[in-house]
Amino acid sequence: MELRTHDRYDYVPLRGRADYSWPAGRRLAVYFALNLEHFSYGEGLGAELAPGGPHPDILNYAWRDYGNRVGAWYMLDAFDALRLPMAALVNSSMYDYAPELIAACRARGDEIVGHGRTNAERQGVLAEADERTLIAEATSRLAEAEGRPPEGWLGPWISHSHVTPDLLAEAGYRYLLDWCMDDQPVWFRCRGDRRILAVPYPQEVNDIPQIAGRKIGGDAFADIIVDQFDEMLELSQERPLVMGVALHAYLVGQPHRLRHLKRALRHIAKHRDRIWLTTPGAIARHCQSLPAGIVP
Repeated sequence: MELRTHDRYDYVPLRGRADYSWPAGRRLAVYFALNLEHFSYGEGLGAELAPGGPHPDILNYAWRDYGNRVGAWYMLDAFDALRLPMAALVNSSMYDYAPELIAACRARGDEIVGHGRTNAERQGVLAEADERTLIAEATSRLAEAEGRPPEGWLGPWISHSHVTPDLLAEAGYRYLLDWCMDDQPVWFRCRGDRRILAVPYPQEVNDIPQIAGRKIGGDAFADIIVDQFDEMLELSQERPLVMGVALHAYLVGQPHRLRHLKRALRHIAKHRDRIWLTTPGAIARHCQSLPAGIVP
């Protein structure tokens, strides 16, 4: 029986891959991704704290809006205090809704990553022409505001169609997130002899699946971050690895969860001399600088 495949990458076992290191000889690259998202009022998709009933669902809309108005600012203070870099995964609608928040990330020197127009929609259900328009509109807004187009993309709701990698490569993107199938970057084949790098993006060390999905507490999520870091630091002695931490301000920006997140951040920060604290864009650029055949 022959199963359908995406034909984007080949199976390459972890054991036996070519070895390389991150800058300064580091073996573990760690990045934090803060998703900055805006939602449509009274319609569309949106994460839920609790069943909110029919639209307008003010319970969940207001809960999500807390992240942009309050929680993200608490989180920026925490990252500033520990001098931690970050990648801001930005819905383009945030430039109109909360420009001060994006400006604060820009002032910190954070990488700005494309994250669609809004998380009230998902791109994977669109016709190819409509998906191309979505990518173009979001990219244009970020490029206009930042003075250069983003290098990387995370789809709203981790949503892909069968041609999303092709459309991103054709739009000039150098890397995509979304895929959690590896702890090292992997090249994706795209049509027209193009390719795009898949930088590992976490679905386990991610507050949406863990807190909103599995309903764990902030203390348990912080433990996941710490345990993942400690084990990957040990595993990276054998090979270079990437650890991402995916965060949403309406979840871990809540004070009772923020307290535990800070504990996890402090734990990672005290090892800064042994790891590469970085961004997904810097990871992608490093991989693209390596000789052909090193990155699978």
